Amino acid sequence: MSEPKTQTLDLPGASLRYDVRDAQNGSDEPALLMIGYPMAASGFASLAEHFADRTVVTYDPRGVDRSESETLAGDTTPDDRAEDLTRLIAALGSEPVEIFASSGGAVNALALVTKHPEQVSTLVAHEPPAASLLPDAEHASPAVVDIHESYMRDGFGIGMAKFMALTTHKGPIPAGFGVQPVDPSAFGFPAEDDGSRDDVMLGRNLVATTHYEYDFDALRAAPTRIVVGVGEESEGEMAHRGGLAVAQRLATEPATFPSHHGGFLGGEFGMPGAPEEFAATLREVLEPTE
Repeated sequence: MSEPKTQTLDLPGASLRYDVRDAQNGSDEPALLMIGYPMAASGFASLAEHFADRTVVTYDPRGVDRSESETLAGDTTPDDRAEDLTRLIAALGSEPVEIFASSGGAVNALALVTKHPEQVSTLVAHEPPAASLLPDAEHASPAVVDIHESYMRDGFGIGMAKFMALTTHKGPIPAGFGVQPVDPSAFGFPAEDDGSRDDVMLGRNLVATTHYEYDFDALRAAPTRIVVGVGEESEGEMAHRGGLAVAQRLATEPATFPSHHGGFLGGEFGMPGAPEEFAATLREVLEPTE
């Protein structure tokens, strides 16, 4: 496909970098925006390669990778990020767009559709980590809060180890899960605290994202077609279960995608999924229904 053209969008308190990959031979299809959070544009390189017939847009959220932020990026909320997205889509000049959004990006995209549904024709929301919607939210929600508090108290290694333990756990979260001791080295993380507290994922937005209060009345009333996706291999994990909970409240059937939570990844972060098969499923899901 065409080489990505990097552009800059200046916003209040931030500068966003985004990449536009033009369709090889032109296309009448709407632009396809691929977003994650806190994943940057680089995480969608493999998936984008399978959509050379369409214009594909990826971006770095404020404070992530190439995008700058005047305030700590870890303090944003899904509504804040939705406002960034609405300005980005307006800058593209080709709305409405279609969106594939994964993980925290799915939460942000649902917040966007709540307020600006006219900008999005179809949203595929892949595994939004909606901890507060789970049947076991009374245990899952405190476990998420404990990740953030552990990070602020003990540093990155402990915080990430607890994050991995929670997000890879299969089934309901038991009581007291968050206060169980973890060994960072078991997950490949350092035990020493380097003193920094600027990690985007482990900042306050971890709780803001997993505890986001969805306006399901607005989402059900939106003209946007919303499809919730879940991973074939991630069944039982918190993000998969969060996706099922969102789909249930939207009264829609979830779509099953190949592989795990990051099933669209190639070799970007050392945990490849099945990007070719994932892309084929995404194409099927994006096809308009009669």
